[in-house]
Amino acid sequence: MNKVAKNIWHAIKKGVAFIRCKGKPWYGKIVRISIVLILIPFLYVFSMKHNVFGLFGYSPTMQELQNPEQNIASELFASQGEYLGRFFYENRSIATYDELPQLLLRTLIATEDARFYLHKGVDFKSMPSLFMEAIRGNPRGGSTITQQLVKNLYKTRKRKQGALEKIPYVGMAIIKTKEWISALQIEQYFSKEEILVLYLNTVDFGSNAHGIKTAAQTFFNKTPLELTIPECALLVGILNAPSAYSPIRNPEQALWRRNVVLKVMNRDAIINTDEYEQYKQMPIELTYKVETPYDGLANYFKQAVREQIQPWLEKNNYNIYTDGLKIHTTLDYGLQIYAENAIVKHMKYLQKIFYEHWEGKNPWTHKKHEEIPDFIETVVKQSWYYAELQKKYSNKDSIAYYLNKKEPRKLFSWNGTIDTVCSFIEATNYLKRLLHAGFFVIEPQTGAVKAYVGGIDYNHFKFDYCKAKRQPGSTFKAFVYGAAIEQGWAPCDSLPDSRFAVHYTEHGENKVWYPRNASWEYVDSNVTLKYGFAQSLNTISVRLTQAIGVETIITFAHKLGIESPLDTVPSICLGTSEMTLQELTTAYCPFVNGGYKVQPLFVTRIEDYEGNILAEFTPQKQKVISKETVFLMQQMFLGSLTEPYGTTQALYGYNIFQGNKIDFGGKTGTSSNYSDGWFVGVSPKLIAGAWVGAEERSVHFRTSKLGEGGKTALPIFGLFMEQVMQDNSYSYLHEKFPRSHYSITRPYNCKTPFVARDTIKTDTTLMFDDVIVPDLDDIPQRIP
Repeated sequence: MNKVAKNIWHAIKKGVAFIRCKGKPWYGKIVRISIVLILIPFLYVFSMKHNVFGLFGYSPTMQELQNPEQNIASELFASQGEYLGRFFYENRSIATYDELPQLLLRTLIATEDARFYLHKGVDFKSMPSLFMEAIRGNPRGGSTITQQLVKNLYKTRKRKQGALEKIPYVGMAIIKTKEWISALQIEQYFSKEEILVLYLNTVDFGSNAHGIKTAAQTFFNKTPLELTIPECALLVGILNAPSAYSPIRNPEQALWRRNVVLKVMNRDAIINTDEYEQYKQMPIELTYKVETPYDGLANYFKQAVREQIQPWLEKNNYNIYTDGLKIHTTLDYGLQIYAENAIVKHMKYLQKIFYEHWEGKNPWTHKKHEEIPDFIETVVKQSWYYAELQKKYSNKDSIAYYLNKKEPRKLFSWNGTIDTVCSFIEATNYLKRLLHAGFFVIEPQTGAVKAYVGGIDYNHFKFDYCKAKRQPGSTFKAFVYGAAIEQGWAPCDSLPDSRFAVHYTEHGENKVWYPRNASWEYVDSNVTLKYGFAQSLNTISVRLTQAIGVETIITFAHKLGIESPLDTVPSICLGTSEMTLQELTTAYCPFVNGGYKVQPLFVTRIEDYEGNILAEFTPQKQKVISKETVFLMQQMFLGSLTEPYGTTQALYGYNIFQGNKIDFGGKTGTSSNYSDGWFVGVSPKLIAGAWVGAEERSVHFRTSKLGEGGKTALPIFGLFMEQVMQDNSYSYLHEKFPRSHYSITRPYNCKTPFVARDTIKTDTTLMFDDVIVPDLDDIPQRIP
């Protein structure tokens, strides 16, 4: 820096010597002075534009002036064009000239820059009067609309400063000069109308409302063209000082400022005196709502969309928060409403039952329902907050102090947000008792995601349970039976439902596993595969796995769309390998759509803010199973409702079968200790998967009567489809599975005779207090 200063000082001395020109005639001095006076402005401007020696800081480049960039919110739309929400850093939508009322434009000019159409970006003629007003003690802003546009677009007063700008008064003179130069250049590139539109799209109205379009929506729930005269005056008045004249923070000041603008409108004949007298008496009336990225429906879906298109955004150099993209999705707006309704109705009821079930006891238990000691202390130590405290404080006392410090908190409840004062430990104790849910609805023919609920409340719980990996339990059996049918088995083939031993080797050690049915009941005779699937008999699934092989099942499941790794163990048929609700539900699609694997489709096209198509996305399909397998598996799903004691028969409790217009089927699933409840419901045009469980797997119901998937997850599907079936706009979903138009070579139309429950043998081993505790210690974990 000292070297730069020396160079400048040396140049100044040379300039002075040049002007003095000792020994030269007087007219030579005049010529030299004239040259210097002409060169100085040019050198000043050149140095400023090119930031010579880093003295002048940032100035907008020619490219930036000709192509101004604005942070524009990206918008999401449902499949029929319904608005879903937006992503933004600054909440801004772009308005065109035709979307702006002339009255608003005239008011803006009259208030902010009366000589707007007479100057070329800088109003030099008004400067003497501004100077005289300042001397009289009445300083007023002298920036034209174009100069204000420069400040808004390029943040000239917030960008990196040069060394000279840090000097009092000198810095302001440099900043002003930059704004003048840029304003003069902008006037060369844009028409007056374009400048007005750019200005109104860039200004900040406060309340996270950037641009006139968003401001009209935020303060009045209107478009700019719908604004009344007082509303136009209010918004123009806010521009002078968005915080000071905010109608929310300072309503009296805002009213005064609005009336000042109305007076200016009257002065310039925009409104007459009678109108002025009438409007200035009117109070400010707002329809105020600040939009956030989490407003409205489908918040989990919005985040899933963002993650889904992120690779495309990165590849094509787009930013979803700033580039004003219009993202058209596959979501069905009505189905999403019904899905969220079903979650709320069922989970509110289920949480009440859960509290009553534990009767004030702690619900975190071991396998045999013994409370886990120090459970809350353990999960607290695994939390993000504990990790942050460890970074800040080295001693345990400080950490304990903050963990127990009572602070205001907002906690979720089904009766509304609880405003309370409690410690982090107390909040954790409360939150760990809550049940969560996920619900994923897909169109099997295309893979289009039609409804998506990743949790019970996005504002409180951001984690998406549609993407959580959990054990699917018996819902995985669809792939076991599907693989068997693909191998030549038929629904009417039979296997014995009885106790038996599975011999296997683990880590070189010979072991024995005795599979048990979840109900602990056995017919002790042969039953059909159709009956075994409907009743979800573990004995039949394990025998079938032994017959066709574990590797066959794994290959089949991966072929249909399961992407998670699957353990090569005999118990794979019971759903012991973890996977997500999204991939499980999607992998059911080939059973319905003719045998084609599909990829979940979230987005159909992306446009820029002017509506130009940037990308289009189409369904990706691949034939993976035969038509005969598809048909026979559909009979298996239908059998879950028609076979005696089928686990899906609880659907008959919902009003979804009116007129016998549509086929339904499905598969329930329950993981160990009832930690996870699942249900995948199938119909010809929709497949929907539901999951219910707690955040911690040790928190769950104690009995199958309450904790199995047919009780926890199936009702979400039932409540959802009940609403759909009652809505005539979804009559196109009223369809039955196609009857076979080709020769089926294997028997499928068998029906198991009804067998009274009291005639079925029950194994009472390990049953007590009406609580069934599956003994899973001897389930093999992996075959080497």
